[in-house]
Amino acid sequence: MLKWIKNILSSPIPAGPPKVIKRFDGSEKTITQEVVVSSEGGWLVDVGESQSISLFEIEVSDIENCMLTYRADLKSKEVHGQSFLEMWCRIPGRGEFFSKGLQNALKGTNDWASYEVSFYLKRGQQPDLIKLNLTVEGRGKVWIKNIELSYSPFE
Repeated sequence: MLKWIKNILSSPIPAGPPKVIKRFDGSEKTITQEVVVSSEGGWLVDVGESQSISLFEIEVSDIENCMLTYRADLKSKEVHGQSFLEMWCRIPGRGEFFSKGLQNALKGTNDWASYEVSFYLKRGQQPDLIKLNLTVEGRGKVWIKNIELSYSPFE
């Protein structure tokens, strides 16, 4: 019985390595431009108050029964509060759903490190749009580069 419960509550196992949907190398313009400037091969976000910064939107099709992963390298300076990656998935007829990287949020001053947030899609859940954001709850500077969206199909 315990094994059955663990099986029901556990995450599905990917069937292979991730497949890249889109990479952003620092040359692209972000959706939100008021607080974002190009810097160090990526972007610098400098905010004085809490906000979610819309970076990119990616139209997708034929993706379901998989794990979506939004990865990026981040560093911070004097973040008062916290900052984290945020991914939104729009599923036609169902609405928008999100995943936030609260479990490994940036606080204070940090050097470059890799961060990620995942979103699990079941069979029949086919998004048509994925939004990649950076949220800063508080104030401070956050650099972001090497942004990548990928998916790993489930068995």
